[in-house]
Amino acid sequence: MVDVGKWPLFTLLGAQEVSSIRQACVFGTSANEAIYITQDDEVFVFGLNCSNCLGTGDSQSTMVPKKLDFLRGKKVVSLSYGSGPHVLLATEGGELFAWGHNGYSQLGNGTTNQGVSPILVSTNLQNKKITQVACGSHHSLALTHDGEVFAWGYNNCGQVGSGATANQPTPRRVTNCLQGKVVMGIACGQTSSMAVLDNGEVFGWGYNGNGQLGVGNNGNQLTPCRLAALQGLCVLQIASGYAHSLALTDEGLLYAWGANTYGQLGTGNKSNQLSPVHIMAEKERGEGEWPAVGSKRTRENTEEAWHRETDRIVEIAACHSTHTSACKTQSGQVYMWGQCRGQSIVLPHLTHFSCTDDVFACFATPSVMWRLLSMEYDDFLTVAQSLRKEFDSPETADLKFSVDGKYIHVHKAVLKIRCEHFRSMFQSHWTEDTKEVIEIDQFSYPVYRSFLEFLYTDNVDLPPEDAIGLLDLATSYCENRLKRLCQHIIKRGITVENAFSLLSAAVRYDAEDLEEFCFKFCVNHLTEVTQTAAFWQIDGNMLKEFICRASRCGAFKN
Repeated sequence: MVDVGKWPLFTLLGAQEVSSIRQACVFGTSANEAIYITQDDEVFVFGLNCSNCLGTGDSQSTMVPKKLDFLRGKKVVSLSYGSGPHVLLATEGGELFAWGHNGYSQLGNGTTNQGVSPILVSTNLQNKKITQVACGSHHSLALTHDGEVFAWGYNNCGQVGSGATANQPTPRRVTNCLQGKVVMGIACGQTSSMAVLDNGEVFGWGYNGNGQLGVGNNGNQLTPCRLAALQGLCVLQIASGYAHSLALTDEGLLYAWGANTYGQLGTGNKSNQLSPVHIMAEKERGEGEWPAVGSKRTRENTEEAWHRETDRIVEIAACHSTHTSACKTQSGQVYMWGQCRGQSIVLPHLTHFSCTDDVFACFATPSVMWRLLSMEYDDFLTVAQSLRKEFDSPETADLKFSVDGKYIHVHKAVLKIRCEHFRSMFQSHWTEDTKEVIEIDQFSYPVYRSFLEFLYTDNVDLPPEDAIGLLDLATSYCENRLKRLCQHIIKRGITVENAFSLLSAAVRYDAEDLEEFCFKFCVNHLTEVTQTAAFWQIDGNMLKEFICRASRCGAFKN
């Protein structure tokens, strides 16, 4: 569970105030300002109020949280802060608000007047729904629902992407190489900008003195420039530090480039990199390169973790206020490197943390948050938690399923409430209604147990290959939400080896979104996929259909 109390600023609040928090962000040059959103969608701020970045309408610091009535009831979906400082906030309705320092028009309202309270940014954004925001030191980016990027503010190095170096007073769409392309993620370094497209390509623009754009040189780029070194890789996530960048591919591989003064690239040295370098690859580890900081883990623990080839990376973390990097693997292990409480950690170091947020709370300087944080609490058992606890409990169950010779204990009432299939089954004219044990032979034990557990927990924990069987069950039982969850697991677990099997299953179970995802993966890794056993085991009709479809999207062009 994420503990907001790990950020010193939140020790100012009482237990009742802390328990009401749903989202939070700590920012400021000394991590001395905070904004939080309650369960009731009320927005509060407290702290130093440097450059009016609390948005309270005055310049007073406050130890006591103040409510921003202007934002009341607006669900926040994205928040970012600039080290200028200024703040950008996007709501569920797609509105964009800004406040704080505005000396370079980074608030996007056409002036350089300080924003003492939240300003609705609307110029050139009419009928645009903003889904993500990102701030550099004095410039701003916004991503729209349809994949367009808008930029404004300080532009001395081309970080607005306009082709010139004049400051941009209002949002302007970033075009040039991004024209006609769909962007799915944005990030800002101190004076640079990054975007990742829906096809996995990455572009960078702005200041490049440390190689943070990854284009192979250290010349500034006034318009978006594609990272040619990542050609053939499909990037899912990007993150920018003060002057370095990270990218995560769909195969769980991590690349880093840019400034490396504090070891923030994780390469084992402090040399800057002008092009992306694959890190956390076993071959890069040398004898004696096992730093010991911030964790009770032994060298053996760390080495064991590195050897788990299947434990792919699923999240990367950095922010432009720090020189710290972090990542999380599929099994939940968290690594950190770079500037960590004054030390330079030059190789990714395994921590005892359960989330990347804790790395920034405990080791970053300043100890800001790298993203808008979402809270969960377990200080008492909710209805959902009580149900989760009683799954497969012989003490309270009134029914057993027998699958592959093993019993799963359940409660009829819960199954009837949670699933239409069981509501129909447990009716007086069905023989199952009178049975104490029901035999299941069409699904395996892991699959059926996972399905029943989902009815109690809303969660699924299965490897992608088993998730295929669960996708079959979800389709049979018309459980659409479970179907979506299975698709998500399969997407996270796709590899070159299993990609074609997963594509075949997606076609078989009529999962269009998953089919599209698996198809794109196969095309992006076409050479490797066509050399796997799964590819050669498919029937002729599907092979013909795949080849035709792949050729239509240019997979076989020289």
